[in-house]
Amino acid sequence: MSATAPYAGLSPIRRPVAAAALLAALVSLVFGLLLAGAGPASAHAALTGSDPQDGAVVDTAPKEVTLSFSEAIAVGDDSIRVLDPSGKRADTEAEPRDLSEGGTVRYGVALHSGLPDGTYTVAWQAISADSHPISGAFTFSIGAPSETTVALSSQEVGGGPVGVVYDIARYAAYGGFVLLAGGSAFVLICWRGGASALPMQRLVVRGWLTLTAATLVMLLLRNPYTGSGKFADAFDLAGLQSVLDTKPGAALVSRLLLLGAAALFIAVLFGTYARREDEQERKDLTFGLAVGGGVVAAGIAATWAMSEHASTGIQASIAMPVDVAHLLAVAAWLGGLASLLVALYRTPDIGSASVRRFSAVAFGSVVVLAATGIYQSWRQVGSWSALTGTRYGQLLIIKVALIAVLLAVAWFSRRWTGRLTDTAVASSGAEDASSGAEDASSGAEEASSGAEEEDAAEEAENTAPDAADEASDDVAPERAAQLARQRAALTATKKKRIRDADPERSGLRRSVLAEAAVAVVLLAVTTMLTSTEPGRTEEEAAGGATAATAPASDGPVNLSMPFDTGGQNGKGTVRIDIDPGRTGSNDLHVWIDGSDGEPMDVPELKLALTLESKDIGPLPVVPDRLAEGHWTASGVQIPMAGDWKIDVTVRTSDIDQVTIDKNAKIG
Repeated sequence: MSATAPYAGLSPIRRPVAAAALLAALVSLVFGLLLAGAGPASAHAALTGSDPQDGAVVDTAPKEVTLSFSEAIAVGDDSIRVLDPSGKRADTEAEPRDLSEGGTVRYGVALHSGLPDGTYTVAWQAISADSHPISGAFTFSIGAPSETTVALSSQEVGGGPVGVVYDIARYAAYGGFVLLAGGSAFVLICWRGGASALPMQRLVVRGWLTLTAATLVMLLLRNPYTGSGKFADAFDLAGLQSVLDTKPGAALVSRLLLLGAAALFIAVLFGTYARREDEQERKDLTFGLAVGGGVVAAGIAATWAMSEHASTGIQASIAMPVDVAHLLAVAAWLGGLASLLVALYRTPDIGSASVRRFSAVAFGSVVVLAATGIYQSWRQVGSWSALTGTRYGQLLIIKVALIAVLLAVAWFSRRWTGRLTDTAVASSGAEDASSGAEDASSGAEEASSGAEEEDAAEEAENTAPDAADEASDDVAPERAAQLARQRAALTATKKKRIRDADPERSGLRRSVLAEAAVAVVLLAVTTMLTSTEPGRTEEEAAGGATAATAPASDGPVNLSMPFDTGGQNGKGTVRIDIDPGRTGSNDLHVWIDGSDGEPMDVPELKLALTLESKDIGPLPVVPDRLAEGHWTASGVQIPMAGDWKIDVTVRTSDIDQVTIDKNAKIG
């Protein structure tokens, strides 16, 4: 409801045009800057290479297996496991060695000596620099591929029931922070009288409780979330200690400490500050609370910025403070919106000035969100293809669309705000002062709890004079307290009745309720973005896979290659059939025809297969002569799909020889 604050002076006809122009400009700027070029922005580390390569067939057993990653990772004792064809550990089970140098992140594990031929499985898991668990597996073969009995868990690291609970806690943590920071800011900046309102106190305290509980759950589940996936390991002290040594663990502990300071802030805000009546003292305390609360809120927001996407990749020193500003703006806008909704529905005292102050605060938050969101989008997406073709980009489009809807609803809220007056509330107070007996009658009627109507009326007639007598005489404190509660309930009820009858306030309540509903969905999408691999990284990984793997063929591969060794009778044609032309075992047939089209025998024929994109090969193939001009080889292993280069060496005499090649898509 803040997007149109600068347009309050425009005519009713021009306001929607100006608001639409601002919205269109912001959206165009966001998506236009997504196209700006930039260096790679890593987040959610990805496996970029290995030695041996995935699917490679090596002649002799390697001494170690190494894995390369796109960014820094955290590893443990079992982060890299190498399993032989029977499923037994082929590595020495030692902690992976850090082989990183320069800008390359590489880890390796040593293998046992004397490993037999067959297919080996490499399973790995680690913690990305942005705190998210990652995992994967690949195979390589020694000598020749073989059957393997290795059965890896189908549950992805970070998934399962533990992952579900952990993700719920993540959503709750963001929601709690929005209510805590946004609600407190709403009281201090927009409606200072709200410090004495019980519904506002409950809102902020519940935000604190939610954030605290969610943080504790995340800290306890961090070890099983990134490891075993078992709830029982949440109370493993050794595992908890290892979590505390990590960046995410330190961030969660820091958040708990800051929440202790936040508890003190809440106690002062709804205690000393709410009871302060001297205007100068209240003003000084407001300044102190604003500074202290702002520092605590920024510190809590920094616990996310320093442990998630903003902490890794390009320009991390800029991205982290930008992320803090983004989170604070979200809290001020959405948390303030929730506070306004509670104030409009649960309290009778909020005036039009407070609503207009929130409108200004919310507009400032939208400006900060636009600026920081543009930078974050450029950093994490960077291209149209990543925007439309990745899950991160698609979620970002949904987020921008929700913001557009929220701003559109906010325009209607702004219109209701412009009509809002405090006449109803003021008249309520005057009417209360002139009709004390009637109010007391209503209070007695509510307090009777099932008494007959005529008895309640009779009691009501005597309440006002009794109250006056008790004010001057020494009466029981219990009776005085009961009367005070009745008067307070009366006043609140009467104000609520008058407030609910005000059409401007009713229209504003409905509009703010619609804003809050959209805001809840927006906050959920924003939380999903924090746990989704950024579009730039996903596109780069997909591009690498596409370049490395050519489309698979639909059947046997047939090639025809002319050759000329340069000697007498050195010209001819080599025809090759690879059947079935897929990964695994294949039958290979080679025919050589002379220049006259007749079968041609040659002294020597050799073949080799190379997958250059994966540095696999050359894999030699020595066919056997089956008949004149016809050679064959069975059981030719193609370890993985791709664009294979087939080299054929033909020797027609002792000194005349040529090697020809041709690429074939085999999959």
